[in-house]
Amino acid sequence: MKKQLMIMATSAGILFGSYSMHGLAAQTTYTVKAGETLWRVASLNNITVQNLMTYNNLTSSTIHIGQQLTLNAPSTQDTVMYTVKSGDSLSLIARTFNTTVTELKSINQLTSDLIRVGQTLKIPAAQTVQPIQSTNTTTYTVKSKDTLTKIALAYHLTVSELKSLNNLNNDTIFIGQVLKVNSTSATPDPQQTDFNVDAIIAEAKKYIGVPYVWGGSTPSGFDCSGYINYVFTRQGISVPRTVAQLWASGAAESTPQLGDLVFFGQPGSVPTHAGIYIGNNQFIHSGTSTGVAITDLNHPYWKPLFSGVKRIIQ
Repeated sequence: MKKQLMIMATSAGILFGSYSMHGLAAQTTYTVKAGETLWRVASLNNITVQNLMTYNNLTSSTIHIGQQLTLNAPSTQDTVMYTVKSGDSLSLIARTFNTTVTELKSINQLTSDLIRVGQTLKIPAAQTVQPIQSTNTTTYTVKSKDTLTKIALAYHLTVSELKSLNNLNNDTIFIGQVLKVNSTSATPDPQQTDFNVDAIIAEAKKYIGVPYVWGGSTPSGFDCSGYINYVFTRQGISVPRTVAQLWASGAAESTPQLGDLVFFGQPGSVPTHAGIYIGNNQFIHSGTSTGVAITDLNHPYWKPLFSGVKRIIQ
């Protein structure tokens, strides 16, 4: 009799577990509980913060107790298919079809900006009536303090597109070098870009509390340079991936301004840590012991390690 009861209990446990797992798999909405953050909800439901915000039309990471969040992408429009070609990027495809990178990633369930030649992507059908064609090709001569990022922004390109146009294998350019650029305006001025520092800072603050992960570059976990790269990329700005590359690519400044990068390391050595300056003597970064957090430059740990300021965007 005891053996029969144990078998029955085990069977009931299996059935209950199967039922619970089935219920979780079928779940399409989630009710926010006390103490939860958007990142926590995303992690519990195996979804990215970016997609969670997109599915629920959220403009910030603020959520409240009892709020109902949709976990699935809306499927309210038809799509057509597009095959990725050499030189394509998500931003280029988005501009061509008058849509956004976020929408493309959402409809194709992409977790990064990486795409490959021959890959088939869904394109919102409503956006494919009149694809934008870039027909004008002109040139630009590199000037002092120019970077690929700065030039790409001025001509409404990504760094990847600019490198592809010019067959560049790295981010190194030199004064006097002539680069091919696709112009969407008659006389773009590289000194005047659409860089929005407020948008950069707002984007950076969305991920406060995300844990530090060595080599991490997604909202599941960031290292310091992966965090900076992700934040700038989300605003359409391509920056190097490592601290050393960021340090080498920026223009040195004596006083930080909003959006500048601040660096830290041992005196006389290449910096090993970086963050984004947000004003009031504060910077936001992904620290090994804090995750993404806001810290004062005069913090007793960081102040002695301060290496300098670099301006990535001029």
